[in-house]
Amino acid sequence: MVTPIIILLLLSSPLAIALVYSKFSDKPPNVTKYACWGLGIAFIFFFIGHLVKTDGMVEMLPPWVPYRLALVYLTGLIELLIGIALFMPRYQPLAAKLAIVVFAIFFPANIYAASNGIGLGGHQWGPVYLLIRGPLQILLIAWAYFLCAKGHNKSMQSTAKALAD
Repeated sequence: MVTPIIILLLLSSPLAIALVYSKFSDKPPNVTKYACWGLGIAFIFFFIGHLVKTDGMVEMLPPWVPYRLALVYLTGLIELLIGIALFMPRYQPLAAKLAIVVFAIFFPANIYAASNGIGLGGHQWGPVYLLIRGPLQILLIAWAYFLCAKGHNKSMQSTAKALAD
């Protein structure tokens, strides 16, 4: 059950470091920037999982799904692209919205894996794993929306307002 803890640490570390640094520098941190960086790091971690745990990822898909191995690599590539885009201010809002879509689309694979006790990342615990994974997915979606997508719009509006003054 280490994976959700790793995800939470990767997600929150850039923002936590920025907040601590801001206490010493008396300069407020750019919350959106560091929240996006954390989500980007998490997505790169997800991508690495697709490469390192490919067989387990394939097992997470029902047998009736065609081209399961290719699909695992394709979804890993999508996660990598989202992860990289979350480091680029211009693409952060779009990447955050795509992250939300990915979380929603991929969740049925987690349900299938947990329901079938797939031995990967906690799924071997069976449906009880969803009691952890479900709230984690909600947290990741909320992070992507409120801190990255919506937060980016707020920071852009305050920048535009500052430039107008």
